[in-house]
Amino acid sequence: MDTVRLGIIGFGQQGGMYSRILAASMVPGMTLGAICDRDPAKRDAARELYPDVAVFDDIDGLLGSDVVDAVVTTVPHYLHPEFAIKALSAGKHTLVDKPAGVYTKQVRAMNEFAETKPELTFAIMFNQRTNPLYVDLKQLLDSGQLGAIRHWNWIITTWWRPQGYYLQSAWRATWGGEGGGVLVNQAPHQIDLSQWLCGMPQKVFAKLGFGFRRDIAVEDEVVAVFDLGNGATGTFTTAVHDPAGTDRLEILLDSGKIVVDNSETVTITRFREPEQDASAKITAEDAKNLFSGENILGNDFLTTETRSYASQWGQQHASVLANFAAHILDGTPLIAPGSDGINGVRIANAMHLSAFLSQEVGIDFSEDDYLAELNKRIAAEGKFPQQG
Repeated sequence: MDTVRLGIIGFGQQGGMYSRILAASMVPGMTLGAICDRDPAKRDAARELYPDVAVFDDIDGLLGSDVVDAVVTTVPHYLHPEFAIKALSAGKHTLVDKPAGVYTKQVRAMNEFAETKPELTFAIMFNQRTNPLYVDLKQLLDSGQLGAIRHWNWIITTWWRPQGYYLQSAWRATWGGEGGGVLVNQAPHQIDLSQWLCGMPQKVFAKLGFGFRRDIAVEDEVVAVFDLGNGATGTFTTAVHDPAGTDRLEILLDSGKIVVDNSETVTITRFREPEQDASAKITAEDAKNLFSGENILGNDFLTTETRSYASQWGQQHASVLANFAAHILDGTPLIAPGSDGINGVRIANAMHLSAFLSQEVGIDFSEDDYLAELNKRIAAEGKFPQQG
């Protein structure tokens, strides 16, 4: 095989984007092999746009064909694990869109099944991991040049959604149909990046607004505090009701500080020496001069550089698709192995559970306890079957 034929399961917004990327020849080693959707109108649209591409009305028909080598799942969140297991069972390399699922128990089952198919490639669409800004940032953090992380804070409110957005589909912004709100729809990339860059938290305390500024059942605002261990902390704020929007990540370390604005600009400040070492040298007399505006650390204590990054439409998604194809063709290491998807789902579940119970929860929370709380809310809606 020198070219991977990709089948797109679900021809909605994401599936349509992937088909355009492939049609534009943006993905080396990959072509569009087939499209699958249950909606007749979407199938008609696919046939009109791509007359030479096979179109199927159900996943079983696509998986039973010989026109694709791999698939990407662009379907409602609850279906990602189910469809991934079906695809792997059919011998197809599988790329799961984000999030990996709604709750960790179903994602764990998917991961465990994928482990039984080591000959197949299993990946997840964490396209922000290919953003050059975050690639460089991870290399810097992993190098240890700036010391240990002491605190990080991410405010990400750049996805304003009006009430009409939630009226488009009956499943949207429901516990039984979508599995949550901003944490499972808009914010999974930032949740993944937070743990990819700064590590998994040990404990979480979260205050969530359920239907706070929108007439929905699920969360439209989140404020969470993470315990990273060894005294380090993180905070995460997100919402869908801020039309001005902010995207700002700050990471404070022993020997420096990183500030990312709008995922486009990074300001890196390096300290001449670790902050605690510098603090220990300041005498009581010197400290008095702080209040007169004197720079008691000296003019050379801080050095700052700013880096700017440009983005191109579709390039990050295309990069994940190309990496997926390369892993299939020649074993190139995956940027985002499918098994990584459980980390972000676990953090989102922990934030939900903390808000449900009004208490801090460990990141090793009981998966059965979370599912029970989720099912309570699904049952209260009375529209969808319970999970499990």
